[in-house]
Amino acid sequence: MATLQVVQIGALFAAGVMAGLCNAIAGGGTFFSFPVFIAMGLPPVIANASNQVAVLPGTFFAAYGYRREFTQHARTIRVSAFIAFLGGISGAIALVYIDNHAFTRLIPFLLLFATLIFTFGQHLSAWLIGKNYRSDWSNPNLFARVIEYFIGVYGGFFGAGVGIMLMAGLMMMGVTDLQLNNALKNLLASMITLVSALVLAFSGLIEWSYTGIVFVGAMVGGGVGARMAQRIPALWLRRIVMSVGFLLSLVYFKKYYF
Repeated sequence: MATLQVVQIGALFAAGVMAGLCNAIAGGGTFFSFPVFIAMGLPPVIANASNQVAVLPGTFFAAYGYRREFTQHARTIRVSAFIAFLGGISGAIALVYIDNHAFTRLIPFLLLFATLIFTFGQHLSAWLIGKNYRSDWSNPNLFARVIEYFIGVYGGFFGAGVGIMLMAGLMMMGVTDLQLNNALKNLLASMITLVSALVLAFSGLIEWSYTGIVFVGAMVGGGVGARMAQRIPALWLRRIVMSVGFLLSLVYFKKYYF
């Protein structure tokens, strides 16, 4: 029994490290952490809620690593963070009231949708330009703000793949520089995850005995990943995002539908 406990602790810590690394670089780190919570025997809603809290430090460390990039867009970022904050509250409240069966059936569709949006984001951006729907990041329009809010809802409700969704949404809003896009993604993900974690913590859905171990691992992974992300070429960063997203989708479709 003692050996099993050591193995469990090691698995949870390693999952946290990998989630922190992946979220800092490209998003989708929940591929490593969420399945481990499920493997521990937790119901899907509780596993997801616990994961929301556990990966919180990874996004904050990653955002801190890009702090210099934020100074040029301070005013826009403050508004975006507030909107993401509101969306995160809405999504977390929805998670509190959904049952486990309904939640598990939604997981693969949410992931696949987010991945497809990122994969074809450039084509969608070109279409939006032609329709005058694409926003200027320095002066976002109402359409852009609506996108931000619903991404916040998605992140507060699910969490897995929110980095991919944010990068796709930011690309649609005109942030085509992937390094700046990644920096903003980490900051907004931090806001969404923070408010979601607070709501879920007070709801009683968190399994704290597992969450704390992953939390520490995510701190380590997020700090290292923030430095690695700025050294990866944009093309490879994009490939990592797409690969992680499609892999997540495949894993959860197979688990819950086949």
